[in-house]
Amino acid sequence: MSIRLLKRLAELREAVRQARQAGQRIGLVPTMGALHAGHGILIDRARAESGFVIVTIFVNPIQFDRPSDFERYTRNLPADLAYCQQRGADAVFAPDAAEVYPHPPRVFVEAPGLSEHLCGANRPGHFRGVATVVAKLFQMAQPDAAYFGEKDAQQLAIIQAMVEDLNMPIAIVPVPTVRDPDGLAISSRNSRLTPQERSKAPLLYRALQSAANGLAAGAVPAQARQSALDMLSREPAIKVEYLEVVDARSMTPVDQIRGPVRIAAAIWLGETRLIDNIPT
Repeated sequence: MSIRLLKRLAELREAVRQARQAGQRIGLVPTMGALHAGHGILIDRARAESGFVIVTIFVNPIQFDRPSDFERYTRNLPADLAYCQQRGADAVFAPDAAEVYPHPPRVFVEAPGLSEHLCGANRPGHFRGVATVVAKLFQMAQPDAAYFGEKDAQQLAIIQAMVEDLNMPIAIVPVPTVRDPDGLAISSRNSRLTPQERSKAPLLYRALQSAANGLAAGAVPAQARQSALDMLSREPAIKVEYLEVVDARSMTPVDQIRGPVRIAAAIWLGETRLIDNIPT
C-alpha cells in the first residue's frame, strides 16, 4: 500500500481518527525533511512500537536565526516520501507554512534555563521556534509517542521538559545517534562539506571521546574539556563554537560530576556548522 501524503490539518486529524478507531497506537517522527539514515532509525523505532506511524516534514521558519539557512535548507519531498515508504511509515504530514501558521504567531513556548547555553547562546530564538512548532505538531497529530534523536541533545532535553511541565500525554522516546563508520554523526548538513572538510570532520567525535575517556579516568570536567579543545586546535580548518561538559537533564555546564553528563560541542568547518555530543 502506498504511503499517504497529508497536506492539510483536517486530513491529518481524519487519519488519526481512523487509526484510533482501529485501536492503533500513534507514533510521530517530527522532521524537517532531507531524510537520512538518522531519521530512518527513528522511523524504524516508531514502526516497531506503533500501529500507525506519521512522519512530519516541515521546514519551520521561526526556528532559523539565519534567513540564509532557511533558504538553503534541502527540500525534496518526492525523495522523502519514497524514503518514508521504504521504512514503513503509514503517512507523511507535509503542510505548507500557512497551514501551520495561518497568522503571525502570538503564543510561543520557551524554556529559558534549558536554552541559554550551548546552541541557544549563539542562536537567539532558535529553541523558542523549535519548542513552539513541536508543541503545535503534538496538538495536531496527538500521538501516543514521539521519537527524537540524541544527536540534538539540547533540543531533546527541551522537548522532554515541555512535555513534563505542560502535562502532555505523550511519551518522548530518545534514539541514539547514528554515525558513519568513521564516527561522524549523520546529519543533512554533512552534504555541504567539501571532500577535504569531510575528511577532517570525524575529529569532532574523536575529541569528544577523548574527553569522555578523561572523565572515566578521573579527570575533572575542566581537564577533560581542555584535552578535547587541544585536540581540535591542532586542525586549523576547525573553528570551535563551544565544547562543554553539561548536566544531561539541565544542559548546563558542570565543574564536578554528580550524575549523568553529556559532552557537547559545535564546530564550524568552512561554512558548515556541525554539532555532536556523547553521554557519559
